[in-house]
Amino acid sequence: MRQDLIWRLEAVAYRALVGFLRLLGVERASALGGWLLRTLGPWTSTHKTVMRNLRIAFPDMPAAEREKLAVDQWDGTGRTFAEVAVMDQLTPQGGRVEVVGMERLHALRDSGKPAVLISGHLANFEVMAAVIMASGLPCQVTYRAANNPYVDALIRQNRERYGVRLFAPKGDGTRDLMAGMKRGDSIALLVDQKYNQGPEVQFFGQPVNASPGAARMALKFDTVMQPLSVVRLPNARFRVTAHEPITVSHSDDKTADVLAGIQAANSFVEDRVRERPVDWFWVHKRWPDSVYQALDRATSPDLRNGPA
Repeated sequence: MRQDLIWRLEAVAYRALVGFLRLLGVERASALGGWLLRTLGPWTSTHKTVMRNLRIAFPDMPAAEREKLAVDQWDGTGRTFAEVAVMDQLTPQGGRVEVVGMERLHALRDSGKPAVLISGHLANFEVMAAVIMASGLPCQVTYRAANNPYVDALIRQNRERYGVRLFAPKGDGTRDLMAGMKRGDSIALLVDQKYNQGPEVQFFGQPVNASPGAARMALKFDTVMQPLSVVRLPNARFRVTAHEPITVSHSDDKTADVLAGIQAANSFVEDRVRERPVDWFWVHKRWPDSVYQALDRATSPDLRNGPA
């Protein structure tokens, strides 16, 4: 009962925060979130993770440039969190999202065949889900359920405002994804998170463990991986691009085919991050501990002197 009471109070606070941000409007809510994390983020312990990630990805970048990028990415992260409250207004229909390659999503929709849509934690990655819904493509979107079930229900309600109604929880949603694809539903996955049980591929020239799910599903259902990306534009506006589909090879070596598909998906994300590094979610530990340990053993004055 005590835990339930705490959850309910948290849900009340969450509802109040969402209501406040919606009263501010899209641009002011986004700006407030950006200002808060740009101000506070560099003084948190997570800033050290950001700096380590940037040093791994861009070892030749001048230290001062890395410091500026680290602060700027906090602004984008804060904006993304605040924009959750107004996501129903960040859609193609609302005029704040331009789409390049929508015809590719329409072609998938009209084919009646499921596809595996992939991307990474780029800019406000929820905007890509809004574009998928606007395309009319039946699609299950994976998500990590909030620990608080009442807050989780509110988050799902917010996402339903812009059309996301087919959810597949991470971890225990594989069966739902399989059943959906058998019905003809596509699935949408973010492929740039650490997955300790996954095979090893390269990301920014370093080994990472990646989830094989996207490539396995594409192989099993004889379909493509459709990459999407999103970039943040001024004034809480975005551009989403549907890129050239990735075809997973079919050979006698299924393990090698899946590995090649996973590598292609992670290489796609890496290319987008190199194009717009400020838009990526640098606050999570993407690489294995061995890579961070090797980094810490190296000379890194910018880590020693940073605000972390």
